[in-house]
Amino acid sequence: MFYRDERLALFIDGSNLYAAAKALGFDIDYKLLRNEFMRRGKLVRAFYYTALVEDQEYSPIRPLVDWLDYNGFSMVTKPAKEFTDSTGRRKIKGNMDIELAVDAMEMADRIDHMVLFSGDGDFRPLVAGIQRKGVRVSVVSTIRTSPPMIADDLRRQADNFIELDELKEIIGRPPRPVRAADPVEAEDEA
Repeated sequence: MFYRDERLALFIDGSNLYAAAKALGFDIDYKLLRNEFMRRGKLVRAFYYTALVEDQEYSPIRPLVDWLDYNGFSMVTKPAKEFTDSTGRRKIKGNMDIELAVDAMEMADRIDHMVLFSGDGDFRPLVAGIQRKGVRVSVVSTIRTSPPMIADDLRRQADNFIELDELKEIIGRPPRPVRAADPVEAEDEA
């Protein structure tokens, strides 16, 4: 539940939201997302958190990060760390939980309602702390995937759970047209 006069702040765990939307089969239109929450209340800030691989010539997330930065989102990024796991596979790690938690605690005195876009159970103590400051917390994620993308304890802690799949028609981007491959001429079998 939202009230039109309440001050809202969005805290978007970029990789978590991307994974949830992908699992539900849609892409998010961030302009529509921002407009939807501006409609629901007085949007004070929209934070987007993501780690970036710095040494790549091209990062597929860079155009999104730049667009968000120019279009009203407060971008919080840091370099991702690369490492090799015990099986010898190259992995990339870029956890933004601490940055999100610090920003949320700093904003708590300036907002009435926090909207957290993440299903990560590590955020349960943050949600409880924000609630103790008198701020209502809505969590956006999904239970419609198998397994669910939201930790049960985070969902229970939140004042309100918003099913991401129910926002699909509001904030979903139309699917990109699939390019047809060059037509292949069939040979006549005579």
